[in-house]
Amino acid sequence: MKTLKQQLNSELDRFRIQYGFPGVTASYVLLDGTIGEGVSGLADLETEEPMTAKSRMLAASIGKTFVAATIVYLAKEGRLNLDDPLAKWLGDCIWYSRLPNCKTITLRHLLIHSSGVPDHLYTTQFLQSSPHKWMNVDSLFSHESLIQCILDQPPLFEAGKGWAYTDTGYILLGLVIEAVTKNSYYEELNRCFLKPLNLDMTSPSDQQMLPGLVAGYTTQDNVFGLPRKTIDELGKMVWNPAVEWTGGGLICTSRDLAVWAKLLYEGHAMQVEYLTDLFQSFPIGDEESGARYGAGVFIQQKDGPLGESWGHGGVIPGYSSSMRYYPRYGVAVAFQINTDSGVTDHSLDVSCMESSLAEIVIRSVGGDQSSHIKK
Repeated sequence: MKTLKQQLNSELDRFRIQYGFPGVTASYVLLDGTIGEGVSGLADLETEEPMTAKSRMLAASIGKTFVAATIVYLAKEGRLNLDDPLAKWLGDCIWYSRLPNCKTITLRHLLIHSSGVPDHLYTTQFLQSSPHKWMNVDSLFSHESLIQCILDQPPLFEAGKGWAYTDTGYILLGLVIEAVTKNSYYEELNRCFLKPLNLDMTSPSDQQMLPGLVAGYTTQDNVFGLPRKTIDELGKMVWNPAVEWTGGGLICTSRDLAVWAKLLYEGHAMQVEYLTDLFQSFPIGDEESGARYGAGVFIQQKDGPLGESWGHGGVIPGYSSSMRYYPRYGVAVAFQINTDSGVTDHSLDVSCMESSLAEIVIRSVGGDQSSHIKK
């Protein structure tokens, strides 16, 4: 009979062959804290370097789980309130009055993507400028210049009256963190979580040289006009990932993502109770889907053996990541792939991979277990 690691590796091999991606890493944390890992494929197609459990990739929007947790952490310290108007912290910025819904946005609206603020990633201004600026460190977008892309635009809806995913909202939250603490976001992230939780393989993706980063591969005709391979022969990124900042902004391993999910969603990431704030959420789409978004967390309420799951996904040119926690079993599963090809056009079924890997891990521990996490 195959061990869990053998089963996991076999499943990763199957998905890699089926979808044709270069390589993948995966990790899980069981109810009792046992951690396991699996790998398949290559970290670099040209050099044929194999993928390993220590291979690091850009986590993309999974970084929002850390941003949201940092905001909640500051609230628990009494340094801000989640229902503070955004104007309380950024109202003095010269551009603030031009921000859609500027008079009515709260921090909670931004956390759950109900602010009505458009997403700069899809503006003509950003898309036309990105090939030049992403490739040239000296002219990299500043955080506030990203916000400039959506100024004077009409809001998508009244604040609190709808839901629309927006990286710009999380850039605004990054500015709030720095306004409140007078420190950089990454300094606060290290203070609150990375250091105390020993997430040693997670660090800022704020420069072109990122230790341990494997080669990523994007589509030839990607919308940002980037080269297909993300790193050069020296291991330096051919574009600067610092542009992402609090829209994501981290490099990590699948192991760290699984450990983070386990700690975060079981209430162990802080020394005070915070899950109520984390899971205050807004519905996504129609009521039948049962999907909601909390403070940096997708909540999927599904029938079937896996039950409800909490987590986040992330896609950025060259990399795709998934992090899910299954409260019925107390199990966290994460994986990272070194391509976004197939993910952006949905020809690679990420949700199928999530379910399949989770089923293998959960089946290995045997039987259903009552939920031990209370929201």
